Amino acid sequence: MPELHTILLLAAAGLFAGTQNALAGGGSFITFPALLLAGLNPVAANMTSTVAMFPSQATSAVAGRKFAEGVSGLSFPQLFTISMIGGIFGAILLWITPPTFFAKLVPWLVLFATSMFAWGAFRRQPMQAASSMPKWMLAMVQSCISIYGGYFGGGIGFLMLAALTIAGQQIRAATATKNMLAMAMNASATLIFAFSGMISWPAALALCAGGIAGGLLGSWLIYRLPPQLMRIFVVIVGAVLTVYMFLR
Repeated sequence: MPELHTILLLAAAGLFAGTQNALAGGGSFITFPALLLAGLNPVAANMTSTVAMFPSQATSAVAGRKFAEGVSGLSFPQLFTISMIGGIFGAILLWITPPTFFAKLVPWLVLFATSMFAWGAFRRQPMQAASSMPKWMLAMVQSCISIYGGYFGGGIGFLMLAALTIAGQQIRAATATKNMLAMAMNASATLIFAFSGMISWPAALALCAGGIAGGLLGSWLIYRLPPQLMRIFVVIVGAVLTVYMFLR
């Protein structure tokens, strides 16, 4: 059982992460290191972070569900199913990964996630659909993203946003669709992680409470605080975390 000051710090981390997710994405860059500092091993920290932030993520995804749609010959239910199945495979893969091996893999995962976040956060966003990809290719790309999402998850939002816009979706539909697909893969992962025996439930509840409050705060700040500022902060946190993971 974490001490009271640890619970309070995790709740604060959840508050910040929930706000960050509402404004610019990248909340896992806050929750994952917070759980490591709380004493969890990397696998348990990753699982606990996914479970804790799922409720606030699901709320925001469902709120924009009416704009989600299919693309490139794949219906939205097909994309949703692919995401759920991929999330299951990724979660099982994480569950069977030895913590010592995952600890060695984490610096590379964080480096990849930070790179994807930086690329997605600062690239020019298309105003409308400009191209497409074959149905089989989008299915394969979404399957790979979903497996990665269930396994680690950093940067999946930007990976999906890029894939969906390249496939032909307009930016508003792509944003709503990727939120719903991220919810699908994390729902699968959450169900599996909940029975893994590796979740720190006091830590998860503290993060969850903070995350829900942060989501509400982020909704209030979204028209008052520049999202670009939050994106820059996430990239800095990711870069520092990457260096720390390689040096530890």
